[in-house]
Amino acid sequence: MASSSPEGGTVTDRHRSKHQEVRAEFDFGPWIGGEHQPGGTEQAVRDPVIDEAIVEIPHSSTAAVDEAVEGAWDAFENRWEEASARDRSARLFEWADVLSDHVEELTLLECLDCGKPITQARGEVEGAIDTIEFYASVCRAQRGSEVPAGDDLHLYTTQEPYGVVGQIVPWNYPLWAAAWKLGPALAAGNACVLKPASDTPLSTIRAAQLSEGIFPDGVLNIVPGSGSEVGQAIAEHDDVRKVSFTGSTDVGSGVMRAAAERVAPVTLELGGKSPFIVFPDADLEKVVQAVADGIFYSTGEICDAFSRALVHESIAEEFTERFVEAAESYVLGDPLSEETTMGPLTSQSQFETVTEYIETGKSEAELLSGGGTPDDPELSDGWYVEPTVFGGVTNEMTIGSEEIFGPVQTIMTFEDYDEAIELANETQYGLASGIGTERTTLVHQTADDLDAGLVYVNEYGPILPDAPYGGFKQSGFGKDLGLEALEHYQRQKSVYVNLDDPEL
Repeated sequence: MASSSPEGGTVTDRHRSKHQEVRAEFDFGPWIGGEHQPGGTEQAVRDPVIDEAIVEIPHSSTAAVDEAVEGAWDAFENRWEEASARDRSARLFEWADVLSDHVEELTLLECLDCGKPITQARGEVEGAIDTIEFYASVCRAQRGSEVPAGDDLHLYTTQEPYGVVGQIVPWNYPLWAAAWKLGPALAAGNACVLKPASDTPLSTIRAAQLSEGIFPDGVLNIVPGSGSEVGQAIAEHDDVRKVSFTGSTDVGSGVMRAAAERVAPVTLELGGKSPFIVFPDADLEKVVQAVADGIFYSTGEICDAFSRALVHESIAEEFTERFVEAAESYVLGDPLSEETTMGPLTSQSQFETVTEYIETGKSEAELLSGGGTPDDPELSDGWYVEPTVFGGVTNEMTIGSEEIFGPVQTIMTFEDYDEAIELANETQYGLASGIGTERTTLVHQTADDLDAGLVYVNEYGPILPDAPYGGFKQSGFGKDLGLEALEHYQRQKSVYVNLDDPEL
């Protein structure tokens, strides 16, 4: 597979230059009460391409969470609670407009701390803005309902915000994931306290800074820090009325337990081991690319990754040949280069996790491609892993059952429809799934039988804010995106008005 480097100096020189620009132009840290706040011990945000610090930012403590929650309640009760849907919509649109003026700046930050190829980072920043615009649009269309209970009773329902909500987002889609939570929560009328991931906080903090003067101070708060301290404090806080978490299943179950202690509702979007079923009639040119996109996009660090390709035995050989060719076509290189199609993993710990899974896979199955690191010496300091493909995999194997969260594909075969569905559903997860076929009837039947919250047909994505996103089983519950997310950030109230007979 090829590698790419941008013009002008070495990869290391190029990144160090960008680090200097970031340090000169921006001041990162907690954003509480509408302003930059001092934090605690400074922690380095590292560049996974050259394993050097981009910038050091102060990490918050539980005291900062208390301050953010208290300020959020003050902002909600004194300024935000009475804001009309029209007002909230206008402010969200204004924020989206400001973010649109800073797309390249936000893209650079996302590219540097995530290691995403710049084309992908730009698309995700634009996706975040689109999400905010969607909720700016739909918040004015909210309605209560009248229940026809009888002539002597006027019964209706209303929706109201929780007040202050807590949100915890992952490191793989920093700004986009933040927008998935902030958009509906703010549109519904809540004030927010959000913790970005420690590895990738830069774009989210900067986006919050760009909201200055748009929302009342204290409505949008960003509290960077560790999950064990800041994340736990948000989940446990008595004055946080709802918690929304995206991340691993293990951590999500801990968030759920913490919220359960105080009977607070939660939304959880967790792990996945998503299957893509390739039926005999599939258009392989189209489907091979869909499966490749679904496992190699964002270096495989995606919750809904198509990490299990289930291929009918009659086409397995051809599919495998084409898929290996597709895997080997990815260009590993500097994410700042427009030609790069795969960057590094986001952190050393994730690199170690993925490489350990690859070594396990070599002892369990047949390594068909990849499995190592690129030869390019310019990439030797980064957390790069080649696109990797294993054949002869079963669901009983470690690589066939556990979420790897890296560019590692497993290929399995099936004989008939029932076996395909059984293999697809034979997992603790149920986030996403895929279908490759040209038969409409087969699409609908398979979609019905798959035990997953998302079904992609002949493609990977797109993910749009218009539709709910979330999984089944240990992939979590509740929904991000769609009108459903707006509803998740509201409480419903029924009002009974008893009517007397009219008298003149």
